[in-house]
Amino acid sequence: MLGWNAPLLPPLARTEIDRAADERDEPGLLDRLRADPLARVIAVRGDRTLLSVSGDRLHTLAPDEIGERAEWAFLGRDDDGRALLLAALPDSAEPAAPALSGGAEWGSLRAVGGVLEAADAGLFATAVSLGRWLVDAPFCSACGTRTVIRAAGWARTCPSCRREHFPRTDPAVIVAVTSADGERILLGKNALWADRNMYSTFAGFVEAGESLESAIVREIREEAGVEVTASGYRGSQAWPYPRSLMIGFRAKVAADATATPDGVEIVDARWFDRAEVRAGLAGAGEVALPGSASIARALIEEWAHERTDP
Repeated sequence: MLGWNAPLLPPLARTEIDRAADERDEPGLLDRLRADPLARVIAVRGDRTLLSVSGDRLHTLAPDEIGERAEWAFLGRDDDGRALLLAALPDSAEPAAPALSGGAEWGSLRAVGGVLEAADAGLFATAVSLGRWLVDAPFCSACGTRTVIRAAGWARTCPSCRREHFPRTDPAVIVAVTSADGERILLGKNALWADRNMYSTFAGFVEAGESLESAIVREIREEAGVEVTASGYRGSQAWPYPRSLMIGFRAKVAADATATPDGVEIVDARWFDRAEVRAGLAGAGEVALPGSASIARALIEEWAHERTDP
């Protein structure tokens, strides 16, 4: 295994909100908090929420500024003890008119998660992850009956077959692969990026019955055609596209080799030195790199800015 002295803190994992989970089973909690004028609401529509005029802070609402078409949940409490509520809106719904006063605008987690303050970034990621489940999965997967919200938005119960349902999280490994001497990094171009010259680290879902370590070896072999022999955990963050937990690693190849992309998901794979990657991070290189909210970016930046002198 490889090792580093300090953990990597990806943008959406820099802080954890006080989820106050012990309050979730309190009878009538959501109704009581929706009537509390001091409660603050994070309105989410897909992967977007309202942002301040500056674009670097969340714009919260009062409960009465939300229209009727919303799924509600209790997210926790802020540093002052005020309740934080989620109002998950369908794509066609809009908050009431006062919501957009003061110039607030909708912004996506993918676009702004990397520039938000730590507390806001963590809250935004939680709101999107839970909100998408509340809006997209209202029916029982066993019998098709519409479920009933419980645990203040964190669980559902089927009134017909009595099954319980919880927000789904799919584990995925994401790996920064380096050369045997650690001086080059292997990045790949996804087929979905045909119109952009973008390269990123390699990632894939963990399959049934598979360990994280085995998933790393398999994914790198399948996507890039190289073998890795050592890997070390670096950090993780939620990535609700659609519902992933991205688990970040650094890995080394057994011996330097020419990468062979699979030609289906990955259409090109190249070795880059630090000068090339640093230029890309600065926006001056020939290739583009992942956005600032992603753990891929954090893994690449960590490697690119390591000291290389003795």
